[in-house]
Amino acid sequence: MQRIVVLNPKGGSGKTTLAINLAAYFAARGDNTLLIDRDPQGSSTRWLRKRKVPQPAINGIATFERDSRTTMSWQMRVPEGTQKIMVDSPAAVEARGMPELTRDAHKVIVPVLPSDIDIHAASRCIADLLLVAKIKPRGKPHRRDRQPGAQEHADVPVADALPREARHPHRRDRCATRRTTCEPPNRASASTK
Repeated sequence: MQRIVVLNPKGGSGKTTLAINLAAYFAARGDNTLLIDRDPQGSSTRWLRKRKVPQPAINGIATFERDSRTTMSWQMRVPEGTQKIMVDSPAAVEARGMPELTRDAHKVIVPVLPSDIDIHAASRCIADLLLVAKIKPRGKPHRRDRQPGAQEHADVPVADALPREARHPHRRDRCATRRTTCEPPNRASASTK
């Protein structure tokens, strides 16, 4: 069972969007997936409730919904056979709350928007993860992710694994005129042989 926590104390950084899309990805791939919504806003839970029957099933736990008839540990129990757990964390998480959020996590994803404010908030978040939550960095991800096959080992899709039109939507028109699918040059040459 792999537990992935999406965390950034800054609101509007894309935590929920990333968490629900990764949950949908894993479910579509055939993994028994659980989405834990720790955000009182409840967007992940609302998204789960709107899913239709032909879509792959995703179990959900809304930690902000309290039921006086059950204990928190009963509410937080993981369904048997779960392979992937996605945790959508709330905004404004204080440093002292990070150890609980990241406990038993195999991966912690910190989404960052390309702005000075967001980068500053993410750097503080990463410092708190390292110093307060005692997350241990594994290797040098910026180098490891560039190695061939790194995406398969991470078991989480990364930007480099996305088609070029998804990574660079502003280039979509130019890509479409060159070839039918817009792939990186090394993949395109391999598929035309």
